[in-house]
Amino acid sequence: MTQSSDTRLRTPVPRSELERRWELVQAEMRDAGVDALVVQGANNMAGTGGHYRWLTGISVASSYPQTMIIPREGLFTLVTHGDFGGDTMLDDRDPAFPGVGRRFTAPSFPGCHYCGPYDAKLIGDEIKRQGYKKLGVVAPNTMSASFNTVLGQELQGSSLIDLTPRIDVHKAVKSQFEIDLIRRAAAMQDFILDDIKSEIVPGVADFEVMAKGLYLGQLAGSETGYFLGSSAPPGQPTSIRRIAEQGRRMNEGDVLYFQCENTGPGGYFVHAGRYYVLGKASQELHDLFGAMVEAQDFTASLLQPGASGQEIFNEYNAYMESRGFGVERRIHCHGQGYDNVEPPLIRQDDAMVLSAGMNIGIHPAFSSPTAFVTSCDNYLIAADGSVERLHKTPREIIELT
Repeated sequence: MTQSSDTRLRTPVPRSELERRWELVQAEMRDAGVDALVVQGANNMAGTGGHYRWLTGISVASSYPQTMIIPREGLFTLVTHGDFGGDTMLDDRDPAFPGVGRRFTAPSFPGCHYCGPYDAKLIGDEIKRQGYKKLGVVAPNTMSASFNTVLGQELQGSSLIDLTPRIDVHKAVKSQFEIDLIRRAAAMQDFILDDIKSEIVPGVADFEVMAKGLYLGQLAGSETGYFLGSSAPPGQPTSIRRIAEQGRRMNEGDVLYFQCENTGPGGYFVHAGRYYVLGKASQELHDLFGAMVEAQDFTASLLQPGASGQEIFNEYNAYMESRGFGVERRIHCHGQGYDNVEPPLIRQDDAMVLSAGMNIGIHPAFSSPTAFVTSCDNYLIAADGSVERLHKTPREIIELT
């Protein structure tokens, strides 16, 4: 496979990093006796499609899917949006499609039901032409239902096995290249959390503040993601709301929760949130936020290489109950990378063991009729057992007086 470059690409993955990933994956394929992998990506703008991006180096920001066949040896085959009958021999010469030998295209649109079979038929035809018999799939829950159905019909007689758990073990542990970009993402969010203060004034709508955060991030190299939060008067919860619910305009004395949920350059997610008060914060907000910071610190202390996420989850719930808070029923701690939420999830249904090099978001929360309070930051697990908080913004209520 050849090395090439293109000045149009923003923060491309170095060829050495891609080859590191491919070697790990192809070793898993050999161990499982798999001839080729099928992986599909779409909607990376919203924080999914990370398996495809990790395996290929390609971000599929739109809803138009891309599907890749990754053989145990040799160049890849890509099916993507384009002309009917498109068939191009790339031979690993196009820097936008590293490792791809051949590209097929079809004008397939997810919103048009009759387009559903197009991509799957192209993939199925190529698999049969290559003679692959035992196939692996990665992240089948991110593939369209029609693609899964039609591919199964096309490949009757071929066995399909889900290699996602094997891939996740490698994807969750970040290389030095990935860690450097994750640090850049955290520094970008620290800048946004500080700069956004000047935008938080009476009369401004929640979405206007979030839009400025998105703008600042994109100028700093952010590729994907969004901003969450909302404002409320004292005595009402500042819930984590999405853009369609961010129409409220702020008044003196209001509290705003502002959470960065965007990537840095290269598409790696971290997230951080802080409370801003147009005046003085109530004692209740100070006390609850302090309690969530302590819960965050407690969780971080448990993030040791070799630890079980299930055991950590049990210890965390015991800690919260002992302080009069309820047990976690959603997610308070999880991995991040190309996906906004990825294994390990620190809860009862995830069996992944923690390792050095994992990028972990921690956001314990308390909710009541009068308050919603959380503390959100990212942490890096080091080989020596130390756990570093990547965000440097002080964990305190920001009073704008």
